[in-house]
Amino acid sequence: MNGEVAVLGARVDKTDKVCYNEKIVPHETGFSYIAFNKPVGYVCSRRAQGDAPTLYDLLPKDLRVLKTVGRLDKDSSGLILLTNDGDFAFQMTHPKFYKEKVYEVTLDRDLEPLHQQMISDFGVQLEDGISKFTVIKLTDPLSRGFRSAAARDLAPAAHGDGPAGRDPRKTVAPALYTVILTEGRNRQIRRTFAALGYKVVALHRIQFGKYQLTGLKTGEWLEVKP
Repeated sequence: MNGEVAVLGARVDKTDKVCYNEKIVPHETGFSYIAFNKPVGYVCSRRAQGDAPTLYDLLPKDLRVLKTVGRLDKDSSGLILLTNDGDFAFQMTHPKFYKEKVYEVTLDRDLEPLHQQMISDFGVQLEDGISKFTVIKLTDPLSRGFRSAAARDLAPAAHGDGPAGRDPRKTVAPALYTVILTEGRNRQIRRTFAALGYKVVALHRIQFGKYQLTGLKTGEWLEVKP
């Protein structure tokens, strides 16, 4: 490679010249970067898991060769990145690069102030270590609008024949929070709240590093720049 003998594990950049038996070995130089708004109910693996389909079913065939940058679980929705650029994926997911991920999280009830402070300031002990992230209460979620379909479904009805329409005094707005973290442990947000006795009703990622979900509808994708 570049006139020297390559060693196992060496990285090959698009500007490198790789030869075998004095012949140049062509390698892919065209990288793709996709932002996709994943719906609830889809998995990020290439194969369906049980009755759960894969998000690749929603992509055109030429994009199904791309790999997801990190994951969202089946019950979560929102921004997922896909690429064939391994360096880009590494820089987006390795903790040392400190990429912020922002989520809208709906809980089954309001978070106690002490628990909110505990998560944000001290962290919660999980089986794989301390989990710590920023939690911000959205004090008026109905006026801000929901990006999460699950959160919208929990919103009290102002009119109509449903229970909320008949007795507005008994309606309770969803406990909607913004969560900001830089880690990416498996189901970390759900497990953290569960450890304190809360259930995550909806989890929707709206930002990953510099990439945002603004304007991208559920199931839609677009090309982005690295």
